Amino acid sequence: MVTVYSKNNCMQCKMVKKWLSEHEIAFNEINIDEQPEFVEKVIEMGFRAAPVITKDDFAFSGFRPSELAKLA
Repeated sequence: MVTVYSKNNCMQCKMVKKWLSEHEIAFNEINIDEQPEFVEKVIEMGFRAAPVITKDDFAFSGFRPSELAKLA
């Protein structure tokens, strides 16, 4: 399952979620503004900015369609 760590008022987060939905890729969203207990996990993965997208051992940050396509 794909997980998207997002934030409020984050345009790239919205773009990632829209892209995944348009490509019918199921995902679980964790909003780190609303669930701050996940902030440390994101930092431990080596990321400092949202969105962070993960699936199994694959993770990246930002709206990157070429990387999103690998999640299908």
